[in-house]
Amino acid sequence: MNLKSYFPVFEWAKNYQKQWLKNDIMAGITVGVMLIPQGIAYAVIAGLPPIYGLYTALIPQLVYAIFGSSRQLAVGPAAMDSLIVASGISTLATIGTENFISMAITLAFLVGIFQFLFGLFKLGFIVNFMSRPVISGFTTGSAIIIGANQIGNLLGADIDRNNHIQSLVTDILRESGNINLLTMIIGVISILIIVFAKKYIKKIPASLIVVVLGILVSFIFHLESKGTDIIGEIPKGLPDFQLPELNREVIYELVTLAITLAFIGFLEAISIGKSIEVKHNDYQVNSNQELIALGMGNIIGSFFQSYPATAGFARTAVNDQSGAKTPLSSVFASLIILLTLLFLTPLFYYLPKTVLASIIIVAAYGLLDFRMPKKLLRFNFRDLVTLNVTLLMTIFFGIKEGILTGVILSLLMLIYKSTKPYMAVLGRIPDTYFYRNINRFKNIIIEKDILIIRFDSQLYFANTSYFKEKIKTLAKEKGDDLKIIIIDFESINALDGSAIYALDEIYEYFNNQNIRIALCGIKGPVRDALAKSGLMKKFRYDHCFMGIQEAVDCYHKGCFKVQKKYTYQEYIKQINR
Repeated sequence: MNLKSYFPVFEWAKNYQKQWLKNDIMAGITVGVMLIPQGIAYAVIAGLPPIYGLYTALIPQLVYAIFGSSRQLAVGPAAMDSLIVASGISTLATIGTENFISMAITLAFLVGIFQFLFGLFKLGFIVNFMSRPVISGFTTGSAIIIGANQIGNLLGADIDRNNHIQSLVTDILRESGNINLLTMIIGVISILIIVFAKKYIKKIPASLIVVVLGILVSFIFHLESKGTDIIGEIPKGLPDFQLPELNREVIYELVTLAITLAFIGFLEAISIGKSIEVKHNDYQVNSNQELIALGMGNIIGSFFQSYPATAGFARTAVNDQSGAKTPLSSVFASLIILLTLLFLTPLFYYLPKTVLASIIIVAAYGLLDFRMPKKLLRFNFRDLVTLNVTLLMTIFFGIKEGILTGVILSLLMLIYKSTKPYMAVLGRIPDTYFYRNINRFKNIIIEKDILIIRFDSQLYFANTSYFKEKIKTLAKEKGDDLKIIIIDFESINALDGSAIYALDEIYEYFNNQNIRIALCGIKGPVRDALAKSGLMKKFRYDHCFMGIQEAVDCYHKGCFKVQKKYTYQEYIKQINR
């Protein structure tokens, strides 16, 4: 057993260089300071007391430093995951109650278990079933819901949390006459400060600037007496060790949500990790190890009252830009959170909720994906439909419904496209031996008695009917002059049972019409299937060729009428028994 493959900490710790320490310390302090307002804000999104955001910022990133394969990934609470926690558990328990908090902690444990098992059994590939348009639509929809849910805190109006945009808009319009002007001004100014600081003061976390200013203004001018809501008391001290509530009913209620979050959290982490990896050439991000690392972080974190955690893009980017060399930076970030929990939580008593709302709204805006729809509009309308349907389902019907619809729609699109793949008719480019699609190029030489076909897909049960009917249709278009059909197998990597039967039927159909079939560019696995199924005895090796031109030349020379050995027969006949 290679410990380094399961505990990457042994790899980077063994090769640690002294000059890296300064970089890791500075990066860790920067990320830790950034995590304080983020943790509090994201806990609010999750419907939890602010302290739980700090708990989630503490343990999971310490565990990730041991098990994670990325050296810059910063783990902790995240906006989208927090929203999923709130939307999922709010149907089972009242937000903010002890039962709600207990379920959020249990959810972290279940998410961790699923992530760990997925990683252990190397199931990281499953996340590939979530296409980029689905992810984009889901992320944008979640960002809209996240931002809209903070309008009440931003304006000082009493607007209930909701995961349906239509209900939120109705409540916002209803409460538009009850806006606290002072609260709104502070919130809007906070947004402007964050935007300005992100652009011009990059060395200091923008969220920290507005938090400090908000606390000072609130304390000096007693904003709570003027109707501006403040955070209030945040408990001081480290989280207690306690086991999550694991009764059968709770697990049954949370299991679907846990699986969803396990995939979403992993998807966020692996996407961020891969984007940072390209900037470094001293390590590789392993998707299955990332699942194990995130899983262990959530499992152990749940014993210390954290809710589901994953990587954050902004935190990771700051960690990388601050010069972090190894996950030791996460250890220093955790120390900052630890010191905050022990000594600094009373300082956040006067923090206005509108300032937190401004941080969340700016973060949500950063999740909006405008580029993907613009690109898809130019080259793939079907994927654009998938994106928009996912987005609309997310904002109108709910988070889980949105992502489930998107995944199902993606699979249906995939199935549809695979049942009717493109089939090209080829002709020869003048004065060459190159063959190209006759519908794409002019001046292509087409012979009336030869039909050359290229099937641009795998041949398997889902598209064999289309394959047969399309060849028959193309043959009928050629008319009575047709003498030979040449099928280019270059794009076909394997054959299943349905494909074998389809080829057999095609052979019999055209053989009865005295139309020969020649195959070219047959790959090894396809040769194996044709030979082992006995179908090659019908097609015959002397009707199989390395390339299209060889088949055309053979036809013109009349050599199909006699069995003859050709130059490349040893390569055409090779099979693996």
